[in-house]
Amino acid sequence: MKKIIFATGNQGKLKEIRMIMEELGIEIVSMKEAGIYVDVEENGQSFEENAVIKAKAIMEVSGEIVMADDSGLEVDALNKAPGIYSARYMGYDTSYHIKNQNLIDRLEGKHGTERSARFVCAVAAAFPDGTVLITKGIMEGEIGYEEKGENGFGYDPIFYLPEYKCYSGELPLEEKNKISHRGKALRLMREKLRKLQESYK
Repeated sequence: MKKIIFATGNQGKLKEIRMIMEELGIEIVSMKEAGIYVDVEENGQSFEENAVIKAKAIMEVSGEIVMADDSGLEVDALNKAPGIYSARYMGYDTSYHIKNQNLIDRLEGKHGTERSARFVCAVAAAFPDGTVLITKGIMEGEIGYEEKGENGFGYDPIFYLPEYKCYSGELPLEEKNKISHRGKALRLMREKLRKLQESYK
């Protein structure tokens, strides 16, 4: 296990993944770096299903071990929307500034735990021998009243963490990795991959 393709073109996400997976000594490359340009239709009904669909599709094209994630924001007062449609919410080309403001507007008049929300991330690893590994991580919080912070991306600037008294977008990347949904799912996957590495020895 020397190389894993991670099915993303998001450089912010890739940086986060490499930091967490570094100690395994496995090279993590993006689809672009691997020369793969494939659009995968994520038509699953859950974060886990979408991550598996993506990982398997790219594994079949590349013949390599492929990891993929699917993540999103669940807002309890909005019946867990945008959920698996987080990236597509209000359209792919709509800026997150507009998406974030829309969510803030939809929660007008709600306070504290009425604004409860969570980030969810599922990570899947698909192997050419048919093996599929899946992990999931969750970060609980609330939707804030404004955008704050220059760190992170997407919905980070409106995701308030009561425990830390700050927004996800205000946390340094190293701190965010320790508590984030993706960080949790990736660390669980790192342990599964470590066990596999040891079984190969």
